[in-house]
Amino acid sequence: MIIILDFGSQYTYLIVKSVQQLNVSCKVMPYDIPISEILEIKPEAIIFSGSPYSVLDDKAPLCDERIFELGIPILGICYGMQLICHLLDGRVVHSLKKEFGYVELIVDEQHELFEGLKTGDIVWMSHSDKIEKVPIDFETFSSTVNTPFVAMQNKAKKIYAVQFHPEVSHTEKGLFIFKNFLYSICGLKPNWTPISFIEKASKEIKEKVGDAGVVLGLSGGVDSSVTAALLDKVIGDKLIPILVDTGLMRKNEIAEIQQIFENMGIHINVIYAKDVFLKQLKGVTDPEEKRKIIGRLFIEIFEKEALKFDNVQFLAQGTLYPDVIESSSSKTKDGPSVTIKSHHNVGGLPEKLNLKLIEPLRELFKYEVRVIGKELGLSDEILFRHPFPGPGLAVRIIGDITEEKVALLQEIDFIFIDELRKNYYYDRIWQAFAVLLPVQTVGVMGDDRTYENVCALRAVNSLDGMTADWTKIPYKILRRVSNRIINEVNGVNRVVYDISSKPPSTIEWE
Repeated sequence: MIIILDFGSQYTYLIVKSVQQLNVSCKVMPYDIPISEILEIKPEAIIFSGSPYSVLDDKAPLCDERIFELGIPILGICYGMQLICHLLDGRVVHSLKKEFGYVELIVDEQHELFEGLKTGDIVWMSHSDKIEKVPIDFETFSSTVNTPFVAMQNKAKKIYAVQFHPEVSHTEKGLFIFKNFLYSICGLKPNWTPISFIEKASKEIKEKVGDAGVVLGLSGGVDSSVTAALLDKVIGDKLIPILVDTGLMRKNEIAEIQQIFENMGIHINVIYAKDVFLKQLKGVTDPEEKRKIIGRLFIEIFEKEALKFDNVQFLAQGTLYPDVIESSSSKTKDGPSVTIKSHHNVGGLPEKLNLKLIEPLRELFKYEVRVIGKELGLSDEILFRHPFPGPGLAVRIIGDITEEKVALLQEIDFIFIDELRKNYYYDRIWQAFAVLLPVQTVGVMGDDRTYENVCALRAVNSLDGMTADWTKIPYKILRRVSNRIINEVNGVNRVVYDISSKPPSTIEWE
C-alpha cells in the first residue's frame, strides 16, 4: 500500500490511476495527515501531489516535516518537488518565465527514476515558480530550456521529485516514472488484481453487513450493475435492488434491464413513477434545479419502497472515484477546489433513511470496474454500455421538460445508438447520446416549409470521464443518422454534431 498526499491538485486522481494501472494498491490522504496515522497505515511509499498553490503563499498547504525522517520512499510531483525544496532548506522563487504545456526534456545523465527516458522526450509542465537551489545532499539530473532543475533525488533518504506531471497523458513516458519509482526504487510487486479486489471487498462486506439487508439503487449502468453482482455474490437474497422508473430513461430501457438481471438470477423491484417526476419538473429550466428535484423525488420514492423490507440497515451505491472527485472539494485550508456538479450517488439517501453506506467501488475508475465485472461473470452487454446520467434525459433536454419532449428525445437517441451498433462503432466510443435543444429552425420538406426542433449529437472518448475528446465518427455514419432522425422523427428538421472536448466543456450539456 502506498499513500498519495493530496495538496489540492486537479490531477490527483490521475496519480491514483497511474499507480493502479501498475497494479499497486494506493490510498489518497489529506496533506496534513498526522504522522501517527501514517505510522498506523504503514505505507511502503508516499507520493506528494501537485497543487494550485505556491509554496511561497502565506497559507500554502504544508505537510509535517517529520515525514522526511520516516525512511519511507517519497516522490514529489510539481508542487510536491517545490515543497520538498522549501521544507528542506532549498530555495523556491517566483519565476519570470512561467512554464505551462508541452516541454522537451533534457536528461543530463541516467538515473533509476528516469530509466527509459531520454533527451527530447515530451513532458507536461504547469508551474509559475521555480527552484533556484536544491536542498543539501540532493543531486539533479534533468532540465528544460527554462527550468534548470526538473528532477532531483537524495538516494540516502529515498526522496525523489520531478517538476513536471508524469500522471497526465501529455507526458508521453509518464508511466515509466511511476513504474521506476514503485518497482525499481521502492521494490514493490504488483498486488492488485480483480481476484484480490473481489476477495478483499467480499470480506469487508461480510464483516460490515452480517445478516442485515442491503438496498441498492439500480440503474442498469456499469457501476450499479457491478455493485449488484458483487453484493449478490457475497450476500445473496439479502440484496434488495430497487429500480425507480423516472420516465426519463432511454427507449425500452426498463424492460431491457429487468430481462438482463432476471437472466442473472437477480430480481429487481421496479417502481413506476414517471407521472410524479414529470409533474414536479414542469416548467423547470435550470439544470442544477432539475438535478435537485430528481434527487429529492428519488430519495422520497426510494425511501418509501425500502421501508417495506425488514432488517434493512445498509444502502449500497455504485460510486466511483471520479464521482467523489466531482462531487466534493479537495481539502486545502482555505482554498477548496470547485464542485463541478451535484451527483446522484453522493449524499442524501443514507441520512434520510438512517442507513449505513456501502460503496465497494469507491476507489476505482471505470476501466477497473469493467475488469471486476468481467471477473464476476457480467456480460459485455452490461459492462460496455455507455454511461448514462443519474437524472436521465432531463439533463439532455435543454429547457423545460415535457412528456412529448422526452418521447421525442428517446426516438432520436434510439436511432443514433442503433446506427452506431449497426456500423460496429458503438464499442469504439466511451459515450454517445443526443441532446434536444430549445431551438427551432426553418426547414424544407418536399414543397412545405417547416419550423421544427434542433437536436445535437455528442460522442466522446475517455478513460475515466474526467477528461474527454470528441469522437471522429465517419461522415457516412453521421449522414445516415441525420437522415434517419429527420425522416423518422416528427418534429426535428436539423441535426448538429458537438466537437468540443472536456475541458473546457463537460461531457453532458447540463
